[in-house]
Amino acid sequence: MRTDAIFRLFSMTKPITSVALLTLYEQGKFQLTDPLERYLPAFKDVGVYTGTDASGRMTVKPPARKITLQDVFRHTAGFAYGGYFEDTPVDRAYRDAGIVYARLDSLDELIRKLSGMPLLYEPGERWVYSFAHDVQAYLVEYFSGMRFDEYCRRYIFQPLGMKDTVFGIPRDLADRYPTGYVADGSGGLKAVSAEDDPYRRLEQHPFGGISVASTADDYLRFSQMLLNGGELNGVRILGRKTVELMVSDNLPPATASWAPGMRYGLGVSVVADPAQAGNLGSQGQFGWPGVASTWFAADPKEELVMLLFTQYTPRDVRFDDEFQTLVYQALVNR
Repeated sequence: MRTDAIFRLFSMTKPITSVALLTLYEQGKFQLTDPLERYLPAFKDVGVYTGTDASGRMTVKPPARKITLQDVFRHTAGFAYGGYFEDTPVDRAYRDAGIVYARLDSLDELIRKLSGMPLLYEPGERWVYSFAHDVQAYLVEYFSGMRFDEYCRRYIFQPLGMKDTVFGIPRDLADRYPTGYVADGSGGLKAVSAEDDPYRRLEQHPFGGISVASTADDYLRFSQMLLNGGELNGVRILGRKTVELMVSDNLPPATASWAPGMRYGLGVSVVADPAQAGNLGSQGQFGWPGVASTWFAADPKEELVMLLFTQYTPRDVRFDDEFQTLVYQALVNR
């Protein structure tokens, strides 16, 4: 493992996408309570899945309320994730329509296809992990007039000095990527070949839910910026109050949280109760993982950033939990 290794971050792309869109929120481009259809009219007539008819076609009804941009930030919009985590009829419809990263060529294509799908549930009623961050990335392009990846480079990576943070696997940096591994089905590991690496196409097809690759040093800069309230080394990316809102519980009170003791902010998880979460930690700790067993968390109470980077799929949750326990048990002085 090289000290300057570049890791496939997968879903640790998502907090970066949310920060990018929040910089445009600070410019007054939108309000969180705005309906999504105000900016993306294709979602105006989207319906909520109610079942299937005698011929096997999905039936829908009008939603009780409109999808808001806050819903898109916090995974309460009604979108699904195409079978990555669930296998509902809506997820299967996504796959049939080609709404999976390996088959999508652009954010434009994703929005066009996604807007033709029924919602899995009423907006605001559930938290379901989804393509919502890819909708955010499209909104970054809509409000800025720039490509999503270029916006991130210009307004996040370059100002923070994240010189080794890229999209996909640029050819001139490929030798700095650690080998990825997957379970082989018999308790061992299998190396992922270059031909099967899902990151190889993402340089040319960047998305908001996955596609960023970075070093531990670079992602520490991004994490420390958030821990500092939006600033690092004299460079401000977000205002202090924006970060406070981002890392607060944004889920509607009646919405079930995604895990015991955990809630969700605007692109990051938020620890509401460490005891219910079942591990050492602090209320207000925030962060997010990636499917290849990468993870970051920031703890404002302890002024602490934790980073765990490896390249094993699927994510080893116990590995993350043990790492967190070891970090917190080591704290003896304030």
